[in-house]
Amino acid sequence: MSESQPNAASPEKDPADWVTGDEPATGAQKSYLETLTRSTDEEVPEDLTKAEASKKIDELKGDG
Repeated sequence: MSESQPNAASPEKDPADWVTGDEPATGAQKSYLETLTRSTDEEVPEDLTKAEASKKIDELKGDG
C-alpha cells in the first residue's frame, strides 16, 4: 500500500489560480456545459476560458 499521503484530502485549487485557467475551455467542458444548460435558458459562450467554464459548471451543478 502506498502511504505517501495517508488520509490527506486533495485540496481543490480555485480556478482563478490555475496556471492554464486563461486558456480556452476544453471540448469536454463545453460539452458538459451544453448538457447542464439544456434544460435552462442559459447559453454557453464560445469564448469561455477553462477557469470560467469550471466556475460555470460548479454554478449550474449547485456547487458554487
